[in-house]
Amino acid sequence: MPRVSVIVPSYNTGAYLQQALDSVLSQTYCDWEVILVDDGSTDNTAAIAAANVDAFGDKLVYVFQNNRGLPAARNTAIRHAHGEFISILDADDVYAPRRLENSVAAMNRNPKAGLVHSRVARIGMQGENLGEPPAPPANFLSGNIADFIYTRRAHILSPTVMFRKSCLEEAGWFDENMKATEDRDLWFRIARNYSITYLDEVLAYYRISPTSMSKDWERMRKSALHFIEKHHRSGACGRLLMNQALGNFYRERGDAVFNTGDLKQALALYMKAVAYYPFNLANDYMLLRALGEPALSMVRSHPL
Repeated sequence: MPRVSVIVPSYNTGAYLQQALDSVLSQTYCDWEVILVDDGSTDNTAAIAAANVDAFGDKLVYVFQNNRGLPAARNTAIRHAHGEFISILDADDVYAPRRLENSVAAMNRNPKAGLVHSRVARIGMQGENLGEPPAPPANFLSGNIADFIYTRRAHILSPTVMFRKSCLEEAGWFDENMKATEDRDLWFRIARNYSITYLDEVLAYYRISPTSMSKDWERMRKSALHFIEKHHRSGACGRLLMNQALGNFYRERGDAVFNTGDLKQALALYMKAVAYYPFNLANDYMLLRALGEPALSMVRSHPL
């Protein structure tokens, strides 16, 4: 049996799927299988899977299901997985060559770790390098970090994640009722029971698309708030942590809007962030900065 199961959910991502599969073939670590779940695609996903039979042999398992969404597709892949470790690869993302080798080595070094993750670089639609997103300090990313995941001080990036399949016995599987944030939800549940390991190196490439789910603000808002409320309601996180999580969530969105120049909406979001958690200096600073931006703009436009 392979030690690593790479799960690849695909829904109409045939334009990028071959690059994702090639990145697995290029791994320096060879004890793996790929579980490709076609989540009701209407493009050439099935044809790409068939075209890779010779290259992969029995190391590629293709599963078709009617469209049920990303969490369900990932769960289907896990049900077909034989590996001790589950490694996440969405069909439009790409692994660095040592992604599996370094992740498995980290798991071997720390048998108590439930999940390992790393830095990620961003690529565009044509594969162009868009640089690395800013990362939180490493102390928020390794160890017993469930609270940091919940309050959004830790961001664990899916294409860098490998976790022990046995973790799911305690943590549960991906929540199929969630339309987004289902990855943070599972990482949080794993982190409540296991240590998390962080590798300070780029081991995967995340593709930025104009139509990606992360661009759908309303869907992301509803899912993020559902996640925060879900674990507060269950008793896993108290009100203080909930307020921190809400404050950080609205400040992050405020930052994104502020950078587009929409000062009015940014102010509204920063005010929410401060209302939920005024003790975070970043929330207070960004609200003051947004309030002072009109005056700063006037000074820039009319220097002395």
